[in-house]
Amino acid sequence: MDREELYRLLQLRSEVFVVEQDCVYQDLDDKDRLGWHVWMERADAPAAQGGPMLACTRLLPAGVSYGDEVSIGRVATALVIRREGWGQELMRRSLEAIHEMWPGVPLRISAQCYLERFYADFDFAVDGESYLEDGIPHVAMTRPAGPA
Repeated sequence: MDREELYRLLQLRSEVFVVEQDCVYQDLDDKDRLGWHVWMERADAPAAQGGPMLACTRLLPAGVSYGDEVSIGRVATALVIRREGWGQELMRRSLEAIHEMWPGVPLRISAQCYLERFYADFDFAVDGESYLEDGIPHVAMTRPAGPA
């Protein structure tokens, strides 16, 4: 990831989490240094031309957010492309990357409650009661190790 890609990734996360969701929180939490990023952009608007990043995730190895489980977090999709299937493709690619980098390791996520069904479609299951994270209802969800 180069400087321009990092800038656009952080810009998208800020647009979604801070501005759109009106959530003041510390996005730069030092975990980005330990993780991998999956992102998507339109093929007709390459980064060299300053095209916006449209969707991204952060993949973290076991031991960073959760003990023996890897995680997918900072899942962000630009408002202009929601409901066009980008989120499903982003999650599919993120799961493929996780299973390639960390085969046989189960996953844990902290999902916004309204997205529970979305993640269930990718074999995630609720693991516990809902809770507030940065003022937004979330639920822990897990997925066994396996192919995407």
